[in-house]
Amino acid sequence: MQTRKLGKDLTVSAIGLGCMGMSHAYGGQDEATSIRTLQRAVEIGVTFFDTAEVYGPFINEELVGKALKPYRDQVVIATKFGFRIDPTKSDSAAMSGLDSRPEHVREVAEASLKRLGVDVIDLFYQHRVDPDVPIEDTVGAMADLVKEGKVKALGLSEATTEIIRRAHAVHPISALQSEYSLWTRDPEGDILDTCRELGIGFVPFSPLGRGFLTGKIQSTADFGEGDLRAKLPRFEADNMAANLALVKLVEEMATQKGVTAAQLALAWVLSKGDFIVPIPGARKIPNMEQNAAAADVTLSAEEVTKLDDMLSPDKIAGARYGAGAAWTPKR
Repeated sequence: MQTRKLGKDLTVSAIGLGCMGMSHAYGGQDEATSIRTLQRAVEIGVTFFDTAEVYGPFINEELVGKALKPYRDQVVIATKFGFRIDPTKSDSAAMSGLDSRPEHVREVAEASLKRLGVDVIDLFYQHRVDPDVPIEDTVGAMADLVKEGKVKALGLSEATTEIIRRAHAVHPISALQSEYSLWTRDPEGDILDTCRELGIGFVPFSPLGRGFLTGKIQSTADFGEGDLRAKLPRFEADNMAANLALVKLVEEMATQKGVTAAQLALAWVLSKGDFIVPIPGARKIPNMEQNAAAADVTLSAEEVTKLDDMLSPDKIAGARYGAGAAWTPKR
């Protein structure tokens, strides 16, 4: 597996593994299957794993910590804070607002260290920007954790260029995590340019369009009980029909190139800069292995341009999130 840098200090596999879906949002699965997938990822060279306190809530961190314990020295584990969590509820319903107060930052870090079973969090992200707390205060608290040896590197998620610069002035930011894929192009321009300028790694979540770009989702009937995607605008019937036509084009191009649609979509993300490390989610070993192999797929400039045009933002039907969703980025 090729490697890439996030900031100055973190070296990770060119493709990581988003662990959320094993416990949260997409229906989850049994622990044993998840552990096998996580450990197989390490065996084939994946070294970057992403979780968060809110996934479950809490149980995804416990799963990741348990599965990766035998490989602790070989892997980089990222987790996130930033929501108020109602422990009596599960999945996305557990999010009850934002909270990035300095005292909460510390509370979450201490709890995440215990759930992960580690002495230090490799990469600690603010999950969503809290408009009620100055970013300088939040990052100051995060920086204190670095000084204490409880956290190695800091990250933000879904932040604007202004927030990124203000945060980076307090303490170096190693990574920005935001949604980015062939059908979500919002970070292009200012966000990616700012990361490139400041030496900040960019970590796309949902680089396969929440699985849609694989071509395996044809209707909401393909979702299990409790799957978040059934509530998202892009998966509403009319929008899905329009978007499926675009995915068909991706599948045709992938077939011509001798790769899968998922691998083509991931190769496109990787082509956008050597500071970019996507974290596709995968619950099953074959899907995870297929995604990891995309690191070896090379696209020509012509192929990248063709994909740029094929799924240009004006052709995508539906918004990322519904109005008022707790995880919608706050500016």
